[in-house]
Amino acid sequence: MSEKVVAQKGPIRLEVEPGTYWWCQCGRSVRQPFCDGSHMGSGLSPLKVEVAEKSAISWCACKHTRTGPRCDGTHKSLP
Repeated sequence: MSEKVVAQKGPIRLEVEPGTYWWCQCGRSVRQPFCDGSHMGSGLSPLKVEVAEKSAISWCACKHTRTGPRCDGTHKSLP
């Protein structure tokens, strides 16, 4: 399995509408924080996220959160 790439050290805060989203877990997507298929062949895959109502989400961009897809502050301890 490939290593996760830190797309950004800090969350990406977006207001999203209800629906299904695919959160990039590999860090390779150019459509951060969402998947664009760049994980193919990496052994990693996106996380399906169902949003029930319009809300602001702090999406993890360092890809090391323990509470994916939401940022838990792990980026603060990365080198």
